[in-house]
Amino acid sequence: MKAILQRVDHASVEVDGIVIGQIGVGLVVFLGIAKGDSEAEATYLVEKTCNIRVFEDEKGKFDRSVLDIRGELLIVSQFTILADCRKGRRPGFDAAASPEEAERLYNLFVDLTRASGLKVATGRFQAHMLVKIANQGPVTIILDRSPKDLPDSFE
Repeated sequence: MKAILQRVDHASVEVDGIVIGQIGVGLVVFLGIAKGDSEAEATYLVEKTCNIRVFEDEKGKFDRSVLDIRGELLIVSQFTILADCRKGRRPGFDAAASPEEAERLYNLFVDLTRASGLKVATGRFQAHMLVKIANQGPVTIILDRSPKDLPDSFE
């Protein structure tokens, strides 16, 4: 499972010209679900996403999380971040989970994130989307976890 986080002033996602999700200050989360991913990876990445300190304090240091600032989240499923571009000129997507399994884990990720109490907006699974982002900083963080990388506890 891989998540790309972008700190934003605001963001929105459209499907067929209609805005289906929008947020103010917070994080856009592009989420890729890989074959073999489980609830453990989703739980771990939700905890990291909600608590990673990428917002500045009064001294200008990254010392606040999206939870600390009561920011918002826009979560968009994006299997293309799992692309393998090592061979040839066309990306390979063999590492991506099946659509059924990816949707199940994507929905779990969204549900767990909503349980944090933050405002959460989403894209539409398997839809062609237009994502508009006002990246602040710019700040972009990649969270990448496979089962072998998971710690015994999430503290």
